[in-house]
Amino acid sequence: MRVVIVTESFPPDVNGVAHCALQTARHLVRRGHTPLVIAPAVADPAADADAPCAVVRVPSLPLPGYPQVRVALPSRRVAAAIAAHRADLVHLAGPFVLGVRGMTAATRLGIPAVAVYQTDLAGYARTYVGTGEGAAWRRLRAVHGAADRTLAPSSAAVRDLESHGIGRIRLWGRGVDTVRFRPERRDDALRAELAPHGELLVGYVGRLAPEKRVDLLAGAGRIPGVRLVVVGDGPSGPALRGALPDARFLGRRTGDDLARIFASLDVFVHTGPFETFCQTVQEAMASGVPVVAPAAGGPLDLVDHGRTGLLVPLGEPEALHEAVASLAASPALRAAYGRAGRACVEGRTWEALGDELIGHYREVLRERTVVAA
Repeated sequence: MRVVIVTESFPPDVNGVAHCALQTARHLVRRGHTPLVIAPAVADPAADADAPCAVVRVPSLPLPGYPQVRVALPSRRVAAAIAAHRADLVHLAGPFVLGVRGMTAATRLGIPAVAVYQTDLAGYARTYVGTGEGAAWRRLRAVHGAADRTLAPSSAAVRDLESHGIGRIRLWGRGVDTVRFRPERRDDALRAELAPHGELLVGYVGRLAPEKRVDLLAGAGRIPGVRLVVVGDGPSGPALRGALPDARFLGRRTGDDLARIFASLDVFVHTGPFETFCQTVQEAMASGVPVVAPAAGGPLDLVDHGRTGLLVPLGEPEALHEAVASLAASPALRAAYGRAGRACVEGRTWEALGDELIGHYREVLRERTVVAA
């Protein structure tokens, strides 16, 4: 199968869309298929040296106020690359800008398309602009409505899409690297460095941006015997260092280094309200770490409240404080949640999810064949 992955982000970017697109390309290659990635250009000309397949980069500009995010510019390269690849199917990863051009090209060329919903763009518009939700949903309806199938990562995302008039939806979650992220990565030397007085390590991993609401950790950081650990970078970094003066900020970490940090935490806390999935929750669970997360979006599917972690009301710092405090006070509870969390994700490998994705591709191609006949 010849598949073109049109993605709004791709490594070296570090985010859910980029990671999922990379894992998809890797799995397609492993299964003997021929993928091509189309993504926004990045500053590093050697960025694609380790990519699993060919990558076509489209001219882009950094997002004002958030230079880590690049937005593709209009380009004829998208349609030309899809045609030159002789694609059987187009995979649109988090389509909004580049993905719209990919959808247009696929329609013109008569190629089926699968659109993967990954980002709550309407929520971001509300956070950053204070308006624009309606316009965001109109754009999402246009691209997803034209696709043969939309894949949503969680039950909450399915409901959100359906409530805005988008159909032909199937549920497709995300895999997690259970070999990289595992409890055995726990590092006593790292713990001694981060918590020299034996403090309980409570950590957040992700972008440091307004929509992530990392500021809600302030109350948890004041619990006696707790040390906050914040991993990631982004435009909110300076403000958060002021709001969380006793936290250890470790910057952006990846690979085995990140896995070591995850496994060395005692509690993982996610604070963002706009997560369509929330991959870091899965990585914490794979690491055997209990989770505290908002009772909204993707975490509703991932966290079994009272068994693998705790779900708290959205945007309520007191509830988050109480949840962390209850886990801080009970080593037995933390251990039980950690074991249960690891058991829950052991079957959610990228290999299993990748095969499921290929199954969706094949169904879409069969449906197109039936219609054509």
